[in-house]
Amino acid sequence: MKVYLLEHAYDYGENLEYTETKTLGIFESRQMAENAVSKYKLLPGFNKYDDECFYISEYELNVGSWLEGFIQVD
Repeated sequence: MKVYLLEHAYDYGENLEYTETKTLGIFESRQMAENAVSKYKLLPGFNKYDDECFYISEYELNVGSWLEGFIQVD
C-alpha cells in the first residue's frame, strides 16, 4: 500500500544555511495530500511561502529505507 507524506520546508538564516522542515501529515492518496496543501496555504505562517515549499513524497508501507546503509561525506 502506498502512502503520501506531506512536508513543508524552507531555508533561512543570513546565508540560507538552515532548513526548517515540518511534517504535516501522511495521506492515503496523492489527491488527499494535495487537498491538504490547499488548506495549509491559507494558514498563518504557511501562507507566506511559495508552493515549492510543500513536498509530497510517495512511500510504500512496510518497506524500509537506507537498506544498504550510508557513507559520510565530510
